[in-house]
Amino acid sequence: MTLNQSFNDFGDILVVDDEASVVEVVALYLKREGFTVRVARDGRSALDAIRDQLPALVVLDLMLPEVDGLEIVRRLRDDAGSDVPVIMLTARRQETDRIYGLELGADDYVTKPFSPAELVSRVKAVLRRARGASGSEKGERPLQYNDLSIDPKTRIVNVRGSSIDLTATEFNLLWFMVSHPRQVFKRDQLLENVWGFSEYVDPSTVTVHIRRLREKIEVDPSDPTHLLTVWGVGYKFDPG
Repeated sequence: MTLNQSFNDFGDILVVDDEASVVEVVALYLKREGFTVRVARDGRSALDAIRDQLPALVVLDLMLPEVDGLEIVRRLRDDAGSDVPVIMLTARRQETDRIYGLELGADDYVTKPFSPAELVSRVKAVLRRARGASGSEKGERPLQYNDLSIDPKTRIVNVRGSSIDLTATEFNLLWFMVSHPRQVFKRDQLLENVWGFSEYVDPSTVTVHIRRLREKIEVDPSDPTHLLTVWGVGYKFDPG
């Protein structure tokens, strides 16, 4: 089975943008790589397409008629509890919205104007993370530290006896750090090892994902005991 075939077996890509030229070019590049593509030109149509069939990944413009992209991410994460990966398409002036989108649970973003080839590379990288290639394919065993357990094969995380919902990127970030206890990582190192690239990505992406993980696994996210900041350097996982 080829790489493109395996991606195809994982599902289709939903491309959401109100600019016809963007939809046409992105769909063309994705189809050239063997992906099956659906498109939507407004937020309402996107939600209908998601309800009709969950895609493998959503390429989502933030500025949409009917329902904006941020609301779509929120509904995906809160209403459906879905871990469908989301790559946001944002304008440079939308930095605040970009950070908010990551906080809502988006996995990555690409800034307009963008290279279609770069976007396809991001799609592949996010799908690889969603498939858990960093853990389950290598036969790693579950890890447990006091109140936290994480299983790379089932991708189940339990905190203080209860299972928690994580996006694909959140899981892979947590697994990577838990697999290297007490080791300090710079943000660009985490981007390389978890996201698969660091070029063109704002390091604040890591900061936002760390903050989301703290909200889900720490007793007091403002005073974390597991995911610690090493000031001036980066982050580390302390097993306690």
